[in-house]
Amino acid sequence: MFRDLRGHESRLRRPPPAGDGAVFLAEGVRLVERTQAAGHVPKALMVNTEYTQAPPDLGCPVVHLTPHEIQSLTGFGAVRDLLAMFHRPPDPDPATVIPAAQRVLVLEGVANPSNVGTIIRSAAALGVDATLIGPGSGDPLGRRALRTSMGAALDHPWAISDDPLATCREHGFATLALTPAPDALPLAHALAGMNGTRVALFLGAEGPGLDDATLRGADIRVTIPMAGSVDSLNVAAAAAIACHLLASGRE
Repeated sequence: MFRDLRGHESRLRRPPPAGDGAVFLAEGVRLVERTQAAGHVPKALMVNTEYTQAPPDLGCPVVHLTPHEIQSLTGFGAVRDLLAMFHRPPDPDPATVIPAAQRVLVLEGVANPSNVGTIIRSAAALGVDATLIGPGSGDPLGRRALRTSMGAALDHPWAISDDPLATCREHGFATLALTPAPDALPLAHALAGMNGTRVALFLGAEGPGLDDATLRGADIRVTIPMAGSVDSLNVAAAAAIACHLLASGRE
């Protein structure tokens, strides 16, 4: 069941509704234990033979393999100590996540799983209420995204939306589109007048940024002012700054 997981993981970027065969992967002892503690049901555990500690008892089948065997079987470049496969629950519906939120991040075209995980970790740590995963963005429960989020994706509210702009409007959010455009309003200035307003901040991928339709459709285009010759930040770094400003801008 662990064979060719790299290809399977890429198909989980925008996964279909969960069923009997839907799974996600947790890598490393702490993350595996946290995933089980969060109530997820383990399906199988793979342990690196170079790992000398007793593996956690997940109550599921366990296979012990050498690093070479793990690489050959899964297609992954490296697995640290152990890798657990968990049954994947259905993805949360925006209608169950958004209504209670005041501050929301929206990811559009953020495909890099490490960026997705880091952004979710920042959102959870800095008090943003939820994250919407828009078209072209990575899966929060993908192996690398879950690892870089340090498991934050297990409890930080998130949902997948095919039309996040419409979803946010439907729920009464002011929509802010983050862009390096020189005529955009500094994010801190925009948020200063929004106490008590529900805010959704849209973030795009590095390079292309947000779609033109999103930039045109958002209520306000905002920016993080840059100094010197730097014109933009890595999207995960920009998200961390934005999360701090979003949380600071509450009533």
